[in-house]
Amino acid sequence: MQLEVLKYVAAAIVMGLGSIAPALAEGNVGAKAMEAIGRNPEASDKISSLIFVTMAICESTGIYSLVIALIILFA
Repeated sequence: MQLEVLKYVAAAIVMGLGSIAPALAEGNVGAKAMEAIGRNPEASDKISSLIFVTMAICESTGIYSLVIALIILFA
């Protein structure tokens, strides 16, 4: 019983800490992209294509923490 509770607590900690950095990074990327588009509207096509790649890279960190949490829960 105690091991099961520790598994849930560990998974919650992993997801809690693992989702902070991607959230901050995605917010920062979005803010800087909007700032760059505001300064140079002609480059919005190039910036918007790069923002999707950058957001995907930032989100992969959160997905890694989800995978680790699932491994903790089901292993």
